[in-house]
Amino acid sequence: MRGVVTADVGGTHARFAIATVEDGRVRDLSEPVTIPTSEFASFQRAWEEFRRVTEQPLPGDLAIAFAGPVGGEVLKLTNNPWVIRPALMREKLGVERFVIVNDFGAVAHAVAALDGSAYSHVCGPERALPDEGVITIVGPGTGLGVASLLKHSDGSYDVIETEGGHIDFAPLDSLEDSILEHLRESFRRVSVERIVSGRGLVNIYEALGAIERRPVAVADEKELWKGAMCGSDSLAAAALDRFFLAFGAAAGDYALAQGAKAVVIAGGLGLRLAEHLPRSGFRDRFIAKGRFERMMDEMPVKLIVHPQPGLFGAAAAFLAAHP
Repeated sequence: MRGVVTADVGGTHARFAIATVEDGRVRDLSEPVTIPTSEFASFQRAWEEFRRVTEQPLPGDLAIAFAGPVGGEVLKLTNNPWVIRPALMREKLGVERFVIVNDFGAVAHAVAALDGSAYSHVCGPERALPDEGVITIVGPGTGLGVASLLKHSDGSYDVIETEGGHIDFAPLDSLEDSILEHLRESFRRVSVERIVSGRGLVNIYEALGAIERRPVAVADEKELWKGAMCGSDSLAAAALDRFFLAFGAAAGDYALAQGAKAVVIAGGLGLRLAEHLPRSGFRDRFIAKGRFERMMDEMPVKLIVHPQPGLFGAAAAFLAAHP
């Protein structure tokens, strides 16, 4: 058995843990340490804080799930001012080996490694994820993550990392036309992520307020989500309904485009939405693909309920690169 430091770096938080690995598999994770990215100047500073909190020498192997593109000499987070320079990792952090993968690429590695107990059912047939073919992974958090997992008949797999959250938002009814028109006043280009993300609920809420000619401003995003999910704020609840409709439409589009046989929902908001997803408009929009509606309705959609799929998957990605 050996240890690998694993990190999941997102727009709001960086999470660290030590993964115990054996025989090419991730056995377990230590209790994660969550560090708000706004309170530290860089990944190196957050790494030093984790080392201080851990109070023990860290393993020389590091796996990072990174919320942004991972190619190039300078890696920039999509929703966070931190940058990572891979060429300086060994010098700055004192690690021997490291792997950096896109955050949803890491989740795809987790989906390849986890068993059926890591999921709850959302819609479609209640059967296990396929052993062969494409699985689409999608989910909202600070942004909207998208990846795909291609499983082969011999048990091997490939992960395809994407920035699919940044495709154009496509309205499907007159109210969404109005929401898009409102958002264009603030954004030169309105991507799906502007709608289906933590901040997306704020954007929808403010757009609905403008449509009703009673402008609203959101002071606290967390309170808005709370009011939406418990129903204490009727306009926020209406915004959440629209969020789920847009999420279902987008998830179906990704699955259709990727030729998927199943979909796994993840993301920082995934578990918070668990009770609402099955009774929302997600399924209706997910399958509403014209001539392909029947095919979409035969596609299982699961929610990953593992508490730290990014950390687990980053460690699994490290093992794939360093067996």
